[in-house]
Amino acid sequence: MSSEIPQLPLILDSATLSRHLEDPHLLIIDVPLKPESYESGHVPGAVFLDARRLLAGSGEVPNDVPSEAALSALFSELGLTPETHVVAYDDEGGGWAGRLLWTLELIGHRRYSYLNGGIHAWRADGQPLSTTPASPTPSEYEAAYLNPQVQIRREELLERLDDPALAIWDARSDEEYRGVKGDNRQLGHIPGAVNLDWLEVMDKGRDLRLRDYAELVTELEARGLTQDKEIVTHCQTHHRSGLTWLAAKALGYDNVRAYPGSWKEWGNRDDTPVEK
Repeated sequence: MSSEIPQLPLILDSATLSRHLEDPHLLIIDVPLKPESYESGHVPGAVFLDARRLLAGSGEVPNDVPSEAALSALFSELGLTPETHVVAYDDEGGGWAGRLLWTLELIGHRRYSYLNGGIHAWRADGQPLSTTPASPTPSEYEAAYLNPQVQIRREELLERLDDPALAIWDARSDEEYRGVKGDNRQLGHIPGAVNLDWLEVMDKGRDLRLRDYAELVTELEARGLTQDKEIVTHCQTHHRSGLTWLAAKALGYDNVRAYPGSWKEWGNRDDTPVEK
């Protein structure tokens, strides 16, 4: 068994992951929308992560980033070390897995991959499943926001709404974007934001893997989301936009950020402009 840290691509297929299941440097994390997905069968060796641990959980914006202390406790429990290569996946096409990988990017841990299509693609490819919960070996991981530019805060976004170098990708549904649906004080969207529903990023006919890259780039560019711009993506809670952040990275967008407050913050304030 190699003691070298594996060099794995950002978007990982099941066949490649299956060859690395025994690698001691690999930490496979299953962060499902439905916990029973993990119980009914997961990638062998994958540890379970309750997605709520990726959110602050309280305060005015409960979907905001957890404190550095909370992230230190979480990643120590998961056994993260600087040498660990994380492979994340979920049961919904990449939302929670993307939020996890974005959180790793925020704390400066850049050894990570996404299992393309998550558990649906893994099962469809006939890969082995385990129903035995995996217990990670705890570490002493000190998490700090080493890469704060991967997030954008409300204050900066407000200041830059007229910045032609910035483009906002709203990953919510068309109804939420148009302001005909939602559970917020204000309905609609951030002025200038363009909409491409996160569900449009995954291929329903290929077990929720990412859609054809060329097609996606064409659709994004048609909306003004071009690679020369700084892209900010958000949804209601930065869960669905976990996938859109990840997809933009996979498509070669060098400057993509996420707004963790998302519409939960923006749509519940009196000092944030809204378009319908």
